[in-house]
Amino acid sequence: MTPDKVDKLCQRAQQAIAERDWEKAKQVYLMALGLRSDLPDVHYGLATVYFQLRELTSASHHFKEVTRLDPLRAAAYINLGAVLNLLQQHDDAITALRKGLQLDGSRVEGYYNLGLVYRRKSQLDLAIQAYREALRLNPRMADAHFNIANIYMDRDQVKLALAHYEEAVKLRPGWEKATDGLDRARALEALGETTALSAQQPADTIKAAKVDAVDRLVDPIHHGLFLSNLHQQAAVIEETSKLLQHVVAAEVEPIIKELSAALLNTRGSRSELEECLARYEEAVARMKTTHQALKGQVAKVEEMHQKFPA
Repeated sequence: MTPDKVDKLCQRAQQAIAERDWEKAKQVYLMALGLRSDLPDVHYGLATVYFQLRELTSASHHFKEVTRLDPLRAAAYINLGAVLNLLQQHDDAITALRKGLQLDGSRVEGYYNLGLVYRRKSQLDLAIQAYREALRLNPRMADAHFNIANIYMDRDQVKLALAHYEEAVKLRPGWEKATDGLDRARALEALGETTALSAQQPADTIKAAKVDAVDRLVDPIHHGLFLSNLHQQAAVIEETSKLLQHVVAAEVEPIIKELSAALLNTRGSRSELEECLARYEEAVARMKTTHQALKGQVAKVEEMHQKFPA
């Protein structure tokens, strides 16, 4: 009779999951576990529920039990790796993910999570390789394009970042984070092109002067005011860019996590959720305002470029 009881409990737990009642699903799975502790499916279901409840230590324990009871289940290793990454156990996460991919090399999520871990360890070349492998298996994975673009931005490789941000936006229209990244990359590219005006090779300048007597040379004396204004504007853009990064990292990302937790918490009050939503809207509004200011400052540099005095 015990197998039938366990099956019925697992069905009840799966129904609770379908209704996103994670707490109920956890309690039912624990009842099933009390009857049979040697079934990998029960541990797998319980681990999944613990992950949704953000009880990560418990989730990792039960994913490990799955790998012990069913050592050929690739998905358990990959999910274990994702959880260990969140627990800051990066080396163990890599070991678990690689084992899962060894068992099943077609797991896109395995390579994607491997990219996340390598980036957290600042092993950026390995992170890019992992993301590219995920894209080889699924070229329409917008998140992989977005994460590769972020790495290239960290490395100041703006043109490469630009291409991946564009692909992410194309694959997921309206994705605000990717759109903001794309705008930031375009702004930096425009700023780089403007700054390049003052960094021409002398030989090129002399050659151009021979071809055309009317040449836009940069003379520190004649164009001193222009260069001073350009330098000041570049400093303003740098400060605004830092502010935008701070707003995203210190305000927007934390409130998104808080909002996600509030939405998953079925026992939370409506007022708590509304308060969280209000803070989210304030953070996003501040990010958009800062982003618009940055765009305006870059546009001013472009206007200065057009009006560069002869």
